[in-house]
Amino acid sequence: MMEEAGFMLTEIPGGFISHRPHTIAGGHHHRFAPYPVVLHQPHLQQTVASPAIYTIPSHHLPHHAHPGHHVHPGHHHHHAAHHHHHHHAALRCASRPKSPATPPTQPVEEEGTHIGHLYPEILAMIFAQLSVRDRGRAAQVCTVWRDAAYAKSCWRGVEACLHLRRPSPTLFGSLVKRGIKRVQVLSVRRALKDIVVGVPNLESLNLSGCYNITDMAIGHAFATDLPNLKVLNLSLCKQVTDSSLGRITQHLKNVEVLELGGCSNITNTGLLLISWGLKKLRRLNLRSCWHISDHGIGHLAGLSKETADGTPALEYLGLQDCQRLSDEALRHIAQGLTSLRSINLSFCVSVTDSGLKHLARMPRLEELNLRACDNISDIGMAYLTEGCSSISTLDVSFCDKVADQAMVHISQGLFQLRSLSLSACQITDEGLARVAKSLHDLETLNIGQCSRITDRGLEIVAAELVNLRAIDLYGCTRLTPDALRKINQLPKLAKVNLGLWHVR
Repeated sequence: MMEEAGFMLTEIPGGFISHRPHTIAGGHHHRFAPYPVVLHQPHLQQTVASPAIYTIPSHHLPHHAHPGHHVHPGHHHHHAAHHHHHHHAALRCASRPKSPATPPTQPVEEEGTHIGHLYPEILAMIFAQLSVRDRGRAAQVCTVWRDAAYAKSCWRGVEACLHLRRPSPTLFGSLVKRGIKRVQVLSVRRALKDIVVGVPNLESLNLSGCYNITDMAIGHAFATDLPNLKVLNLSLCKQVTDSSLGRITQHLKNVEVLELGGCSNITNTGLLLISWGLKKLRRLNLRSCWHISDHGIGHLAGLSKETADGTPALEYLGLQDCQRLSDEALRHIAQGLTSLRSINLSFCVSVTDSGLKHLARMPRLEELNLRACDNISDIGMAYLTEGCSSISTLDVSFCDKVADQAMVHISQGLFQLRSLSLSACQITDEGLARVAKSLHDLETLNIGQCSRITDRGLEIVAAELVNLRAIDLYGCTRLTPDALRKINQLPKLAKVNLGLWHVR
């Protein structure tokens, strides 16, 4: 117990160091106070001329006092001196002429356990469960909550979304304090370099859709090594060219994920630069990079004379809508990118059945997207199933040459399938039955716009695919409510798509 500048201070017992807010009567004022803590308690103040009577909790009374007795402050002061080391919450009056003479009408309550008593680490764990918006609100309650809400553990994995419009000296410092290392830039009206300098430990930078990002901006931003940056998204940055890739591969050598979807000015030269500089690259998306050809894929695979070993760690390659690619590109992939687990070839209209012979030599391949590859047929599925036994996700939607015979090959060779997309394929109840009776672990089945499917085929699905979680039946015009009722009885089924307004 202490007196400080005429204020009554009461020492609260405790055996650990922590911080907590303390509410003072008449308002919410919070400050840091390590335990044992000295707290300002104006409700205990009184004038010397007007002694007050307080009800003392029984556990604070001397051993000869009885619970419920009213103890005069002067009388209690005598006992407090004797029992000071045993009763830390003993009360003493301090003279303060200007303090209110009226004593509080409510008795002093025992210190209870409330959120204010929690360790900052516990508060941080609680705040980590809140939404990002609510975390920000919690940080405005008091300084203790602010510091707990700013703990780096609360913001692990959070991506900050920013508009870089005007200078904000405190913004980047706030991100660093919270340990935020992932940033998405929604719009840029100032130097991109500011975010790179302001958040030096940046691990993820998303610039997707920033149409005004130029090679010059990239050059200024990435003028020095950024060893922590592992994810860079430049999707739809349409002014970015191979020149930017030269700077990226020079100073961002630890990048593992590079998104270049829609960067239509990227050429095979850019892929050569990537193969030289980004040896740790695991994911590369080249969607709609229309200048990319088979030769560029050869650079990535390390098969051209200009490259050494290409990008050997690559696990995902997105080539959607790269319309200049042919079966030769698939030969390069199978020969040099042996770590690939997922490849997207959707809308690569020049890929044919023969190209799937090469992919069949990739035993690690788990996901294959051939959506709208018009030249893929039942024959290609026969080639594929000869070797790709690890495929768990296959999409041949809108391949209108894929029919029932392909279902025979799939049912006899792809036993690991969990997701199969056959939308708009020329399959019938017979082909669907082949799949349903063989692939009992199937969880997702998309057969939308397969107009030849009837109740018979769907009833077999309902009887055989007990692990099914999602099914797309949009555009299956020959189905009746009876078949739909049966499919809805599947125990694990969570999603049924029947059309624009019929999704369960």
